[in-house]
Amino acid sequence: MTESMMIVTTLEELFHARRLLDGPLGLVPTMGYLHDGHISLVEQAKSECQSVIATIFVNPTQFGPSEDLSKYPRNLERDLHLLEAAGVDLVWLPTPEVMYPAGYQTWVDVETLTKPLEGAMRPGHFRGVTTIVAKLFNATRPDKAYFGQKDAQQAAVIRQMTRDLSYPLEIVICPTLREADGLAMSSRNSYLSLEQRQAATVLYRALSAAKKAFDGGEKDAEQLRQIVKDVIASEPLAQLQYVSCADYDALTELETVSGKALLSLVVFVGKTRLIDNLILA
Repeated sequence: MTESMMIVTTLEELFHARRLLDGPLGLVPTMGYLHDGHISLVEQAKSECQSVIATIFVNPTQFGPSEDLSKYPRNLERDLHLLEAAGVDLVWLPTPEVMYPAGYQTWVDVETLTKPLEGAMRPGHFRGVTTIVAKLFNATRPDKAYFGQKDAQQAAVIRQMTRDLSYPLEIVICPTLREADGLAMSSRNSYLSLEQRQAATVLYRALSAAKKAFDGGEKDAEQLRQIVKDVIASEPLAQLQYVSCADYDALTELETVSGKALLSLVVFVGKTRLIDNLILA
């Protein structure tokens, strides 16, 4: 355990600092612009591990051609303050040149789980995610790594990659943190105007209405999807991109919910693309 938070950029600095940390070691990978959801991951890691590493890297390879990497919100000074206050031992701030040096040509591709849902809407996105997460695992060698349930498909893909590549670590998925009105915490919420922010509560209301029906005995997946669609349609500022009711692990669309299922959706509020999900079990 270190007395103050270490901050490193290069791989050499990381390897040296990593040797100073006691195990077990928890890793919290982030793209920065932190909120309470990120800090809840740190707190979970702190409760289970002797030392915690956080990484901040806005990964260019998971942004599509139509997604503006330069507009992704950033506030490094505030991020570092929050991580230090939460008790993080080491922060790694790699540059794109460190992660993707000249001539880089190796990628990690989880084939099947990345095809539906976000994979269908954002081709290449998950190849960028799995490659960077694999590199973070290789460099930091954690015992546990912490991710949020809000990015449910990402969590499933990373679990699959970890199994397939025999990483000796545990993937811990932490609950989605929400604002008081139900909106899932997200860095992208900062893009919303006041009116749009109010409209964005429709995502959780739609999911909650379907879950209430499910808890009341509705097992027809199409009926559950339709409930979500109807609630979203009631909000003029919201435009549904897709709603899914899929097997929790395989992410294949269901006709009938019999086991654990993932109810998820993507909605545009203005130009801001918001995702959310609930587990049906």
